Amino acid sequence: MRSSRWIAGALLSAVVLACLAQGAPKKGNAEVKKTAFGKTSGGQPVELYTLSNVHGMTVEIMTYGGTVVSLTAPDRHGKYADVVLGMDSVAGYQRQTAFFGALIGRYGNRIGHAQFSLDGQTYKLPKNDGDNTLHGGPQGFDKRVWKVRKAQGTAVELTYVSHDGEEGFPGNLTATVIYTLTARNELKIDYSATTDKDTVVNLTNHSYFNLAGAGAGDILQHQLTLYADRFTPVDAGLIPTGELRPVAGTPFDFSTATAIGARIGQDDEQLKYAKGYDHNWVLKRAPGDDSPLSKAAEVYEPVSGRVLEVFTTEPGVQFYTGNFLDGTVHGKGGKVYPFRGALCLETQHFPDSPNKPDFPTTELKAGAVYNSTTVYRFSAR
Repeated sequence: MRSSRWIAGALLSAVVLACLAQGAPKKGNAEVKKTAFGKTSGGQPVELYTLSNVHGMTVEIMTYGGTVVSLTAPDRHGKYADVVLGMDSVAGYQRQTAFFGALIGRYGNRIGHAQFSLDGQTYKLPKNDGDNTLHGGPQGFDKRVWKVRKAQGTAVELTYVSHDGEEGFPGNLTATVIYTLTARNELKIDYSATTDKDTVVNLTNHSYFNLAGAGAGDILQHQLTLYADRFTPVDAGLIPTGELRPVAGTPFDFSTATAIGARIGQDDEQLKYAKGYDHNWVLKRAPGDDSPLSKAAEVYEPVSGRVLEVFTTEPGVQFYTGNFLDGTVHGKGGKVYPFRGALCLETQHFPDSPNKPDFPTTELKAGAVYNSTTVYRFSAR
């Protein structure tokens, strides 16, 4: 018969092992799992797909809005934490107005005065941001339930058909987005679209990142590098003026790693317009770089050591510092999301491009194919 001391020791060892296991990933097979995630207020069922790689990293994708619900990334000690903001239920996502983790379309970012002209015709859009249209309108792609075409390995393929005239945009547009979790701890997003009538399209993802962990305070000490030497200044309505302004000598110079909070409070007209950073940077490529993906950004969180690198085929990236988070949103697990409690790096064509002929075009011709890829790579140091 075993002694009480042996039993107590065994129990203690079990408790210690259980505690050590918390926050550590369960390594195993790369896979995708589907579960129910409730219904929309209109009664549409919503599914949640969990992607897992061999290292134990996980990403959860919801069919409502094609939304990234959670994403775990390792710190320098190998401990994983959820680093994206979100909600616990479909109802929570339907109530919030921050676009947490959602796919954005038909046109990501703003279109000035809620209208544009194409092929000699003016298209009027619904206004949902003052005088402008933001992120495709009040019923954009973020508010639609996407269909899953395929889910296998560590990837899920979503599709949505946006009919001619939806939110004012011309053409029946079929959009497809493939989320892939790679063995390199990357979330790869491949976008494609076709249309039967000339239209404009600008797709992106609106994940909010806090590399210290979702709900773990603000992101002002995160160190950011943006691979851009120009940005597009805006007017008081946050619509680009058309200028491509050099970042040198301004608070918008992140050409070397700089704490996000270092200059965010400076007396600068652009910062005042946006209540912080909410601007498009014009990405540049290294000389001789002809690869389809170029590096857009790198973020380092010094306490955890987590690193986020962003690569994209897009010409721009919108850097946003959560200026409209105000501490009233209670997210996953009841955590409060404070002012500047996360950052967004939305790869994109430039805002208001349909009204700015000198910007890279966002026009998609009937029968042509829109393609775009962005990779979010996570590591630690």
